[in-house]
Amino acid sequence: MEFYDSDVIVVGAGPTGLMLAGELRLAGVSVVVLDKLSEPIQESRALGFSARTIEEFAQRGLMDRFGEVGVIPVGHFGGVPLDYRVIEGGSYGARGIPQARTEGVLGGWARELGADIRRGCEVTGIEQTDASVTVTAAGADGPFSLRARHVVGCDGARSIVRKLAGIGFPGTEPAIELRFADLAGVALRPRFSGERVAGGMVMVIPMGPDRCRVIYFDSSEPLRTSPDPITFDEVAQTWQRLTGEDVSGATPLWVSSTTDVSRQADRYRHGRVFLAGDAAHIHLPIGAQGMSAGVQDAVNLGWKLALDIKGQAPEGLLDTYHAERHPVGARILTNTLAQRILYLGGDEITPMREVLAELMGAHESVQRHLAGMVTGLDIRHDVGEGDHPLLGRRLPDRELVVDGEKTPFYALLRTARPVLLELGGDHGLRTAAAGWADRVDLVAAEFDGCEAPVDGILVRPDGYVAWVAGLGAGPDGLTAALGRWFGPTA
Repeated sequence: MEFYDSDVIVVGAGPTGLMLAGELRLAGVSVVVLDKLSEPIQESRALGFSARTIEEFAQRGLMDRFGEVGVIPVGHFGGVPLDYRVIEGGSYGARGIPQARTEGVLGGWARELGADIRRGCEVTGIEQTDASVTVTAAGADGPFSLRARHVVGCDGARSIVRKLAGIGFPGTEPAIELRFADLAGVALRPRFSGERVAGGMVMVIPMGPDRCRVIYFDSSEPLRTSPDPITFDEVAQTWQRLTGEDVSGATPLWVSSTTDVSRQADRYRHGRVFLAGDAAHIHLPIGAQGMSAGVQDAVNLGWKLALDIKGQAPEGLLDTYHAERHPVGARILTNTLAQRILYLGGDEITPMREVLAELMGAHESVQRHLAGMVTGLDIRHDVGEGDHPLLGRRLPDRELVVDGEKTPFYALLRTARPVLLELGGDHGLRTAAAGWADRVDLVAAEFDGCEAPVDGILVRPDGYVAWVAGLGAGPDGLTAALGRWFGPTA
């Protein structure tokens, strides 16, 4: 019999890896998280997360841990103003939540659930067989090895897991560079969506009473080739030249830079090795889309790995991870490259900006399309036959009445189990789903204050709808959907 140190080894304790660890533990799967850093990061590239990620945190009961969360009702697409309130959900996402805080919330949650998080452990090798994966690593006490059923690389753009697995990472080379600094002791006018200035673009994002992040693009500065880090003096000098504002007296908390390099793994799975987050896709950081996509990768993959480990996964379930998430990542690369052209292009792009602004102003459908694209709210997976508008989409957080009590739908997803909603009475769903009672929760419910437009809805653990019964349709197709996503009957 094969011996495993853990069911899953997750490499990387960023938001993606920690979210995946929590998802696996909710499903009763053992997980070890390895991270080469001895302490969590204090710097925060991302300062929020998308509306779709708010939903995914909410369905696990995590949003309360962030305290009061402000949202972003209006923003931009490549510098062209965009009102996110044209779509249901009403915002781009959460504002002003540093990535370090997100990691703290997710790390605490994963540990509470029993995840084994080990820091100061750098992976040096991966070897897989038909039944297991062995990871070798170097830790404070010397080299060690662990064996698991699966390994997931959540270890960032320079992923060692991706390299050791031999997974390609094609894409575009960097052409431009954004530079930024977190400053204390200076008051600057907020420029949330950025502001075009002669020679580039500047942005100011408040981070507290006397703190802010300044971001700029200087078209006159060539792409850096030196390995030496950018200095605060460079930032202060360029900021004054672009804006006329003197920030040299501020206290720099963090200074860094990033490029527009865009790459995506050509496959998210190689045998028993998977990739998620920045290990699978990198791009110009616009609107924290990368971190949000990584969290969504984790929520998509976790329940599928758990079913496989428990011997309940239908054939091909693990392959749906790549099939569903690779197109999402590709679309993010496309929209960030398009926004780079609009946002950071020169005067030659002005006609394109004007045409896009005219289209957005004249056609709400254009605004809805772009808002859905950058928030992830328009994601729709192929879940099989049927044309109901809910199929393949996330079910919104509607107020339900369960056992006489008002219950938000997302509260039913706290345990990361599939939910079969029986709406408005017995329509034969309970009998049809009896063989899956060990892994699917059947909940008799009513919509609060209105009649249900359907008789039943099957929702996957990630919140996406896998089957819908129209009014009076009965359980036709339910057993096929249950078998497709949750394996054979017990």
